[in-house]
Amino acid sequence: MTTGKINVSVENIFPLIKKFLYSDHEIFLRELISNGTDATLKLKHLTSIGEAKVEYGNPIIEVKIDKEGKKLHIIDQGLGMTADEVEKYINQVAFSGAEEFLDKYKDSAKDSGIIGHFGLGFYSAFMVAQKVEIITKSFKDEPAAHWTCDGSPEFTLEPADKTTRGTEIILHIAEDSLEFLEEYKIKELLNKYNKFMPIPIKFGTKKEKIEQKKGEFVESENKEETFTEVEVDNIINNPNPAWTKQPTELSAEDYKNFYHELYPMQFEEPLFHIHLNVDYPFNLTGILYFPKLGSDLQIQKDKIQLYQNQVYVTDNVEGIVPEFLMMLKGVVDSPDIPLNVSRSGLQADAAVKKISNYITRKVADKLKSLFTENREDFEQKWNDIKIVLEYGMLSEDKFYEKAGAFVLYPTVDGKYFTLEELKENFAANQTDKDGKLVVLYAGNKEAQHSYIEIAKDKGYEVLLLDSPIISHLIQKIEGDNSNMTFVRVDSDHIDNLIKKEETTISKLSEEEQTNLKTVLEAIVPKQTYSVQLEALDSNASPFIITQPEFMRRMKEMSQSGGGGMFGMGNMPEMYNLVVNTNSELATSILNNKDKSAQESLVKQALDLAKLSQNLLKGEALTAFVKRSFEMIK
Repeated sequence: MTTGKINVSVENIFPLIKKFLYSDHEIFLRELISNGTDATLKLKHLTSIGEAKVEYGNPIIEVKIDKEGKKLHIIDQGLGMTADEVEKYINQVAFSGAEEFLDKYKDSAKDSGIIGHFGLGFYSAFMVAQKVEIITKSFKDEPAAHWTCDGSPEFTLEPADKTTRGTEIILHIAEDSLEFLEEYKIKELLNKYNKFMPIPIKFGTKKEKIEQKKGEFVESENKEETFTEVEVDNIINNPNPAWTKQPTELSAEDYKNFYHELYPMQFEEPLFHIHLNVDYPFNLTGILYFPKLGSDLQIQKDKIQLYQNQVYVTDNVEGIVPEFLMMLKGVVDSPDIPLNVSRSGLQADAAVKKISNYITRKVADKLKSLFTENREDFEQKWNDIKIVLEYGMLSEDKFYEKAGAFVLYPTVDGKYFTLEELKENFAANQTDKDGKLVVLYAGNKEAQHSYIEIAKDKGYEVLLLDSPIISHLIQKIEGDNSNMTFVRVDSDHIDNLIKKEETTISKLSEEEQTNLKTVLEAIVPKQTYSVQLEALDSNASPFIITQPEFMRRMKEMSQSGGGGMFGMGNMPEMYNLVVNTNSELATSILNNKDKSAQESLVKQALDLAKLSQNLLKGEALTAFVKRSFEMIK
């Protein structure tokens, strides 16, 4: 028997490991199973190139609980270790066997799937164990070895009587970690970290009904063959998940099934998927799904899972997946993503930037193909995906460049246009005096209904742009299209902006209009409303409240996150009161010589206009209702 000290530079390395190696102690199981997977994949590679003269077979990794003995066993059928290799790989902390293996076989092993990125993985066992044993036999014709360590730098290494190839790690669970002897806890960890490991993982057994062998079945009264219940190995993982396959190998149903495998509690089907598959200049595979999103920017993120060679790492993919795609779901798997750097370091990493750019490009290409292949279907899904795409246009220049080919702008009547189609279809009828295209839009179809109807009566198209970030996006589009401006339908009245062949003539003379404006300005609050007289159709509303487009847009942008940018977090409320000089009410106000009655008419009409814009609230609303009932009496 050999005894000795583990070659570490810090005497109390194990307390440090227990406290600081990983923030979450449960990670130990991932690390140990990853090591077993490495050992198995190494053996597979060596047998494939003829360097290991053994039968690879169908190896598995087994996890067993011995609750009574307070032990947890992790058993693999990989290449195992000789006593010398135990000395080298286990007793010299931080020596990476996987890295040495990959260096030796770097040309032929690059696609073998060996994990090799988790460094001190084996020693994570001491976060939950007071003693750890390794019983291992190499695929080489050498004796088995038994290594034991009680959490101090002291270890023992002696021969063992193990006759089968592979390694068994026995954790003697510490008193403060007994939860890891509970079946439910181990199942939870295996499902979280090892669900898609490339080697089958056995945990316990399950009962299955199998048909009795021919000649052994007992005929029942109805002459049917009987079945018997037997216990079979319970393989808890899927070693060949969808993202490891080629898109040509998968059907639409396969993609949907994998989505529900990832998210068992998600009953709604995804809208569509994007399969990522690249091996140069970096390695990346994965599948991203667009779920139904609507217009909510506060949708829960962290639904994309990051893997390294099928080993679960995290669901925080910030910096790797572009921010605007964080609301998607799915899997990204890449061995080229560094795990030992800070989040800011990750964002600055050249390989990670390339990966993020690739994902952006791939998503844009997929969206373009979906739009081109079946525009009608794409239009039907637009409201469920628009918030992601609009956010992407704002946050990613590369995505913005490609978005013109598929981003849509719907009208209130359910017609859809791309930006170029807007220019082509609206230019003839919706230009201002300077020849600039004026695109009218509504932010709320119900609240702005009366304004929409006025615009439609004049033959104008009105878009429905109702996402919370639309003001920011409009600003960007206008910046890149100097001959185009967006105007919300309830902003400065459209007749001021759009050139018409015919102009409605006012029934009131210039002198009467001057007198009417004087009366109105004496009653209407100056600090909030700017009175404007306009000759509109006699059927149009007598009083219409609009807001200056620039002021309204800046206020919207400050409310949706641009306050710091524009310095307008507390902008005052400013509106235009547009009075239709061709309305009977305007004439009544002008001709009424009773100042009190004149004031009541103006206040009642102003409150009605405010009510239509949802601006009448609190005490003012109560007074309006009371006054209205008095008028009815």
